[in-house]
Amino acid sequence: MEKTQTFRVKMQRFSGAIQSNKYMSAISNGLMLSMSVLIAGALFSLLDSINISAYQNFLTNTGLKTLTGIPATITTNLISLYAVFGIAYSLAGKFKQDGFSAAILALMSFLILTPMMTIGEGYTAITSLPVTWLGAPGLFVAMIVGVVVSRLYVLIIEKKFYIKMPKGVPPTVEKTFSAIVPCIIITVVMLAIRGIFANTSFGNAHQFIYTFLQIPLTKLGGSWIAFLICTLAGSVLWFLGVHGTMVVYGVMAPIWTTLGLENLTAFQKGLELPHLVPGGAFLSIFATLGGSGATIGLAISLLFAKSKHYKTLGKLVILPSFLGINEPLMFGLPIVLNTKFIIPLVIAPLANVIIAIVATSVGLIPRLRSIGTPLGTPIGVNGFIEGGWRVAMLQIILIGLSFLIYYPFFKKADSAAYEEEIKGEVVA
Repeated sequence: MEKTQTFRVKMQRFSGAIQSNKYMSAISNGLMLSMSVLIAGALFSLLDSINISAYQNFLTNTGLKTLTGIPATITTNLISLYAVFGIAYSLAGKFKQDGFSAAILALMSFLILTPMMTIGEGYTAITSLPVTWLGAPGLFVAMIVGVVVSRLYVLIIEKKFYIKMPKGVPPTVEKTFSAIVPCIIITVVMLAIRGIFANTSFGNAHQFIYTFLQIPLTKLGGSWIAFLICTLAGSVLWFLGVHGTMVVYGVMAPIWTTLGLENLTAFQKGLELPHLVPGGAFLSIFATLGGSGATIGLAISLLFAKSKHYKTLGKLVILPSFLGINEPLMFGLPIVLNTKFIIPLVIAPLANVIIAIVATSVGLIPRLRSIGTPLGTPIGVNGFIEGGWRVAMLQIILIGLSFLIYYPFFKKADSAAYEEEIKGEVVA
């Protein structure tokens, strides 16, 4: 018992260190800040690509077809710009410094490192910024630049190496002048980095990072084995009283976001989706069906409870569970630190994920589009948005599986609780 307690404390400390890490948290939060524009762009892509002839003819004949594709172009295809801004903003805030100034400098730095293209010569020459590195392929550079530039900005400000304005100057003016010196220093550093990479076989920092970091990490993080390990880790952490989903996502967010964006971009272009297990989408649609631990089956089991405690709890948690919210179940049953439910807590999400991977591999369901349905989207609706009716149908089947896995364990716990209640009434 003492060893178990010690292990639990160590795991809580480890997960707490991950969640409290400023840099990892900034990356995760920065990506979340860009989620709204991604969802908007993805939903318009979905509207733009509905494969119904009459609907497509309507869009074309009314001229709406030229408009419905614009949101995807300025959201998904430019995601690195939103990400670098959000990450730098978030990290500077964690050091109690001006997030906007840090974010602007990070955005500038990212553009300095991004190669431009010149067409023509002389006065007729046109310089443009290709979107190649502004989308998912440039996301890792965006993360690195967002963290490095923001941290450098904070360091310069903390060392008071900036232009100080007299008292009474409006805050906006003061912030503007205080960012001038950091801007000059950061610009010189970024130009030096661009110059160094320009003299290599890669040509630019984007190509270097993409070749040696982004491709290997996305291949590793996008494997089904890695996802199963993440699913298992999430369940174990939840049992120990730690928000396992948040910890796992905090670590895997850079990789999973890239995988999801590549699938979403391919979907928008009508191409074959490249990734079988696109991280975040697979997590929300299958692994956390009804909430972390795929507890939707347990929520349904509660409706058949004999004990008053479980019966009352079942009425409270059933609706939130179908919306993917199960904290009341986790702490109200409870499942956390409850050895009676550790086995189904681990087995249910793993079973869901394995079945979903196999079903996707053999073509029973399509690959997920990674549209990124927000928390609170009902089960079935989110599956339909991510992959159509077949994905939604598989979710319904997995609900039944979750029920079958949880019910025997719930039945035993409910019987024990019911007997305790009967004894209590007799004694009273």
